Amino acid sequence: MSDKGNEQLRLRGRVLIQVPPVLTSPVKHALRILARDMEAVLGAEPERVTDGPETAQLHIRLAEEQDRLEARPEAFCFRFEAGVAGRKLNIIGSDELGIVYGILEFSRRYLGIQPFWFWMDQTIVRQEEIGIRCEDYDAPQPKVRYRGWFVNDEVCLIGWKESYPPSGEVWEPVFEALLRCGGNMVIPGTDLPRDGIHYKLASEMGLWVTHHHAEPLGAEMFLRAFPGKHASYQSEPELFENLWLEAIEMQKDMNVLWVLSFRGQGDKPFWIEDPSFDTSEKRGAMISKVIRRQYDMISAAVQNPVCCVALYGEISELYKGGYIDLPDDVIQVWADNGYGRMVSRRHNNLNLRIPALPADGDGGKHGLYYHVTFHDLQASNHLTMFPGSAAFLKQELETAFAAGTDEYVLVNCGNIRPHVYPLDILRELWTAGEIDTDKHLSDFVGSYYSSGREELEELYRSYSAAALPYGPNADDLAGDEYHHHPARRIISHWLQHKEAEPDPGLIWAVGDVPFTEQVKGFEKRLEAGIGKWRAWLERCDEVIMRLEGEDSRRAADQLRFHGALHLSGCEGFYWLCRSYGEYSRQRYPQAFVYASESMWRYREGLDVLRASEYGKWDRFYRADWLTNIESTVQNMDTLRRVLRMNGDSPDFFLWYKEYLMPETEKYIYLENTHRNPLPDDELARRLKAYFLETQDIDTQ
Repeated sequence: MSDKGNEQLRLRGRVLIQVPPVLTSPVKHALRILARDMEAVLGAEPERVTDGPETAQLHIRLAEEQDRLEARPEAFCFRFEAGVAGRKLNIIGSDELGIVYGILEFSRRYLGIQPFWFWMDQTIVRQEEIGIRCEDYDAPQPKVRYRGWFVNDEVCLIGWKESYPPSGEVWEPVFEALLRCGGNMVIPGTDLPRDGIHYKLASEMGLWVTHHHAEPLGAEMFLRAFPGKHASYQSEPELFENLWLEAIEMQKDMNVLWVLSFRGQGDKPFWIEDPSFDTSEKRGAMISKVIRRQYDMISAAVQNPVCCVALYGEISELYKGGYIDLPDDVIQVWADNGYGRMVSRRHNNLNLRIPALPADGDGGKHGLYYHVTFHDLQASNHLTMFPGSAAFLKQELETAFAAGTDEYVLVNCGNIRPHVYPLDILRELWTAGEIDTDKHLSDFVGSYYSSGREELEELYRSYSAAALPYGPNADDLAGDEYHHHPARRIISHWLQHKEAEPDPGLIWAVGDVPFTEQVKGFEKRLEAGIGKWRAWLERCDEVIMRLEGEDSRRAADQLRFHGALHLSGCEGFYWLCRSYGEYSRQRYPQAFVYASESMWRYREGLDVLRASEYGKWDRFYRADWLTNIESTVQNMDTLRRVLRMNGDSPDFFLWYKEYLMPETEKYIYLENTHRNPLPDDELARRLKAYFLETQDIDTQ
């Protein structure tokens, strides 16, 4: 350590910053962020100069030989030296992205602005002066060369503001958070209109752009470009290649990780449109041919391109079987199953769980596509935090790195806001290659909360223990979609009078058993889940009551929100199952009450979403189109209306007369004064009270 480490650089008020005379776009964006951060902390926007004066306290520049900065992409360091007005800090980068990382690390280290400050609503503390110990610093080389996010299933980001496709107001906080996490690549959204700013802005802020595996080279979907044509490369190779050439021409001057792939339209196997490919040999040969053609086209237009292949879904299985041949220098990207386990994903009811990591001795470069959020119409987490533990994430990622998958990590980050904690775990892993989960949690909570830290750590740690296990594997933990998609399937199957046969879309969860047993299977799991989530949520409320200042609001959004959605979903689904049980016994009034109970509990989930929409988050969850809690509430309302027809129709007065009307009135009432039917909610509540009193139903 240099002896100058005992000295301090003191910054206050309007700080003078020397910057390069020519600023690239990424550096301009980073300086804009720095100016905003310094104004928030020191109360004044800094002044920028390009030549002198010697009184500048910060100097931002590219590396020179005497700086002794490691010669690698994206390296940066801090170097302190004597200046006219005291010490001066040089923020030095080996390239433009190195400068960006240096600026953002200065903001984190000395101004206290954390990577997810925007998404966590961090409280920014104003200071009259900050003192910086004059200790030189060299940033370590990240474990992973290419590291970033796939902003996927981003319906909340899409629906948050009025403009579509989303504007810079939405994208800038996403890309800033990724850069603050040390990320350098992004897939900015899923199948968004091509006139949007998402790709352009990502590139302007310094990020490499890459592509969805269903959109090779970032090309337009074939059927969107050529509606009515047969989407077959075998019959229309020139049309496919024209789309690829257009994509290459449009992006050749950007930093791009080119995705080579060949899937069918709508992200499914290509042979669905081309059924003549009916063997693994034929399918693998075609995929290999297309990938080689894409590779050659890029190599002809771009010097030293970086290319990757997503070994996802059917491509992974064909590759494992030895049916796909890839160019030697292509990064092979392995994918988890959507639930964090590095095995093949479940396809409807087929769950082979084939290991999805390179085998010992596999050559070449390898990487990961990893989910902390997923959407599969089964049991995934979309609105809620990843249900697995930090220890589980540590085990999966460290094991994957040991297998050689450290060239590339792409994390499915969803809508960012609900997934901050697991995203921060992945930040640590792609930076250091390993993680001490206890230390990380302590640092994470300490970065965003000022009170109740030990109790908050316990809540983050115990969140995964409250998750509902729905299967035998460690990753079989229910996300929010488990409470809604299967429930809506049950309602549909029931109201279509298909109860004589099992619902094939529920076999993955409860087996190929009669429908009544399928419903009962969910009921048993949900009953246990209710108890665990209720206990966790009670503990959460106790902690939040004792938090100070803005910590309580932050904990409500980042912790309670998730538990409340799980509890509401568990309870709503449970009472749906109980309703079907009563219906099966032809106890229609009781089934109606339980269906109403279910709807009320599901409606509490909507209340949770609305309560989290305030200030800048106004309407953030209005585009909940995937879990779609509102749809579940509407489905339950439809169900209970149908149930009321089973016994209370056509007068919609019979249940009132049988169960609620005073005995003294039943036989003497006049219809013209007593036949105003009760609304469904009021009837359900009064019937519930009656049945509870007569012990003809129970509640939890």
